[in-house]
Amino acid sequence: MLVTKKSLRVLPGFTLSLGLGVFYLSLVVLLPAITLVLQSLQISWDEFVFYITDPRLLSSFRVTFLAAGIATVLNLFLGLLLAWILVRYQFPGKKLVDTLIDLPFALPTAVAGLTLSALFAQNGWVGQLLVPFDIKISYTFIGIILAMVFTSIPFVVRTLQPVLEDLSPEFEEAAETLGAKKRQIFLRIILPHISPALMIGVALSFVRSLGEFGAVIFIAGNMPYETEVVSLMIFTYIGEYNYPAAAAVAMLILITSLLLLLAVQLLQNYYGKRHSRR
Repeated sequence: MLVTKKSLRVLPGFTLSLGLGVFYLSLVVLLPAITLVLQSLQISWDEFVFYITDPRLLSSFRVTFLAAGIATVLNLFLGLLLAWILVRYQFPGKKLVDTLIDLPFALPTAVAGLTLSALFAQNGWVGQLLVPFDIKISYTFIGIILAMVFTSIPFVVRTLQPVLEDLSPEFEEAAETLGAKKRQIFLRIILPHISPALMIGVALSFVRSLGEFGAVIFIAGNMPYETEVVSLMIFTYIGEYNYPAAAAVAMLILITSLLLLLAVQLLQNYYGKRHSRR
């Protein structure tokens, strides 16, 4: 039986689908973004510079970007390790581990922050074990990194998993029969294949860490010039009814996030075209 192209269409035609998609995108994403832009345009350039050059705010930027960078590096290695284990090995409880990877997506970030701060406090289950070594996690810069790792590691794992599943072990076996060592197999066969997905997952993890709020504020301690993050500064400005300052900082974060996401899209398109040529 012949199946016509028209009968394969499940969703409405292109015009209607595009219209519904643009309407949804405008309502949920573009409208809040445009509102933020309009709010920022009401601020003069001198006011904008005054707000974003506040020493306390600059310190929060330093803390946020440094913590997000360290968390992203940790996610690179831990995410690759977890994805490799879930794809290449069979073990009891694998389904449970695979499910736990998505827990940060389902768990409210405030709950995650409260749980982590209680767990790693000096009287917590894990924190009390670190007291003899004079290691403090809750209410320190290390706690911020831990919260960011917890909330953003699924981006690396879930981006890598399908790529690793697509990589046939036959290539590794062939290289091994030719005398290649495991390090050579990883660097010359596995890493080139997964590097695009790994870079995209790492970039998404970094962007996610920049905007984290709930999980961070409960474990950071929120000490000015030490453990304050940018999202907390925005919340503080709103609580003080200083909406121009909040809009200025939020606009700066919005531009940074959009540039990073644009870089991710360009990177994804580049590797997609490169893969299609092959």
